[in-house]
Amino acid sequence: MPFAVIMAGGRGERFWPRSRMARPKQFLSLLGKKTMLQLTVERIAGLVGIWNTYIVAGAEFKDLILQQIRQLPEENIIIEPYGRDTAAAIGLAAMVLGQKNPREVMVVLPADHYVGNMRSFHETLRSAIATAGRGEQIVTLGITPHSPETGYGYIHRGELFDTIAGIPAYHAARFLEKPDYARALEFLASGNYLWNSGMFIWRTDVIRALIGKHLPVLAEGLVEMEESLGTDLYPQKAAEVYAKLQKISIDFGVMEQADNVLVIPCDFEWDDIGCWTALERYIEKDERGNVLQGRGVLLDTTNTYVVSPDKTVALVGVKDLIVVNTRDSMLICHKSQAQEIKKAVRALQDEGFDDVL
Repeated sequence: MPFAVIMAGGRGERFWPRSRMARPKQFLSLLGKKTMLQLTVERIAGLVGIWNTYIVAGAEFKDLILQQIRQLPEENIIIEPYGRDTAAAIGLAAMVLGQKNPREVMVVLPADHYVGNMRSFHETLRSAIATAGRGEQIVTLGITPHSPETGYGYIHRGELFDTIAGIPAYHAARFLEKPDYARALEFLASGNYLWNSGMFIWRTDVIRALIGKHLPVLAEGLVEMEESLGTDLYPQKAAEVYAKLQKISIDFGVMEQADNVLVIPCDFEWDDIGCWTALERYIEKDERGNVLQGRGVLLDTTNTYVVSPDKTVALVGVKDLIVVNTRDSMLICHKSQAQEIKKAVRALQDEGFDDVL
């Protein structure tokens, strides 16, 4: 049975002030009663048993993970000493899982995505697992775009590689960073570009080999840690290795460099719930395009998203705003700047407002 690796170490800064360092967005209930992490574990349960599900996160989140995923074995939490982006997190998971079965397939999923149509999602993953299980290729899922989205990276779909279980896989011609609006329109019109979902499927030994080829410093660090894995020396060795690692994503460090990447186009509902405006897409609005979660009134107000569960609010004559009112903090942001909320978080940190972060 394949392994599932869920990356849950993000800080969720663009969801401040609801997302905090002690409880980032993957541990919040943003889409219903269940947290984003719980939804992700539930989503993969039909393909991978809980015993084969692993979660990568910082030590500060271990207790929170065990509270939210009560059936998860404690040893299935893979602790990162420091956050070093997705390449290090995935390399660490591959190192740990390689001790169990180096030729098994890993399904790598972010902890904070929305996915609809479970049947289509599972069918696609089964095909991807079968494709990656051959050992020569690594697979990523590309979402068929329905709008000129500028907040996602893109994958240029190349020639057909093969069809497995009725689902085609294509060579990934190249990966592209987030485009401007004009270029996103070109990608949409072309029909050959897909949103980069950040979901990856590969055999454990294959991704280790690619890390060795394209990220030698990380590869050497993994070997160092592996020598002490399972001993009392491991935590200190892991901290020493991680302190020397650069922050680099798996996309930039490996996927963009490798020549054995396949992409499977997907039509199931998907969203990277990365900021308040992304979340708003799944919430019912009033006749003027407003959302009010809490108590208050919106007068002569349009296209505004208000979250104020504890305090009564009144907005008059405004539009295109995000207003989030918590017990100790308030955010007021124009929707066009939703991706920049993390700058405000860092500014607050620089000014010493750690108590609200």
